[in-house]
Amino acid sequence: MSLKRIAVVGYGNIGHFALEAIQASPDLELAGLVRRRASLGGPLKVASVTQTDDVTALGQVDAALLCTPTRNVQEQAKRYLELGINTVDSFDIHGSILDLRRELMPVAQQFGAVSVIAAGWDPGSDSVVRALLEACAPKGMTYTDFGPGLSMGHTVAANQIDGVAKALSVTIPLGTGLHRRMVYVELAAGADLELVSANLKADPYFSNDQTEVVAVDSVDQIADQGHSAHLVRRGVSGKTDNQVFEFSMRINNPALTAQVMLACARASFKRPPGVYTMPELPMFDLLPGDTESLIARLV
Repeated sequence: MSLKRIAVVGYGNIGHFALEAIQASPDLELAGLVRRRASLGGPLKVASVTQTDDVTALGQVDAALLCTPTRNVQEQAKRYLELGINTVDSFDIHGSILDLRRELMPVAQQFGAVSVIAAGWDPGSDSVVRALLEACAPKGMTYTDFGPGLSMGHTVAANQIDGVAKALSVTIPLGTGLHRRMVYVELAAGADLELVSANLKADPYFSNDQTEVVAVDSVDQIADQGHSAHLVRRGVSGKTDNQVFEFSMRINNPALTAQVMLACARASFKRPPGVYTMPELPMFDLLPGDTESLIARLV
């Protein structure tokens, strides 16, 4: 049976890790990299990759990993779904996920394709953990604490603020799901730090959290792609109180995001046309191999 062909769209924080994940996959094949025309020919960190600004130039493409900023996902996903290509994204604005699902659903169904949305690690794989823990203790509270570490979505948002030449957003956990955002910025020539700070704090990515903006000479000197998460659920199983569950991880943020996206692309080929979040996907569909082998190894 021929391998499913996967295209990577975008070559930012996640893109090159997505290329590596596909190249390391035993059951999926790299179709190529789709970049903006202005970026074509730029250096890559992986070898033997076809680059184009038009996905149709890659021949058969079964799924596209949309390694683009969250605010571009809706437009990009519609474009690929209309070509009958499955899409996977790491859209990370939690409060807008349902709206995105509703926007993409008629497009996916009309063109016979599948879109897996919000499929990074949070939202994404952490969402699966939260769902599982709630099944284990239906009554209770779950807290998710992130960091300290790089937030890619917040960093992209900070880089789009007028007066910012380059930015880095670091998430600092305060406990019980509350966070502080430390945003380090290189200011553009003539930019005013007070105005930049006010505009950044008004952005929806930052407006609900305590945010501090610090001017630095070089963002690159403090950049680190590491991140972490700690989930705690305290709840009730049946009528038994004091059930406590914890899940922790320390990760390279874009590498894990890319790997989760690729797993969801694999699962997309087993779903009927439509739009799915990661908790809606059967776990075994995320993995290579046949069901009986997976049961023997994992159950």
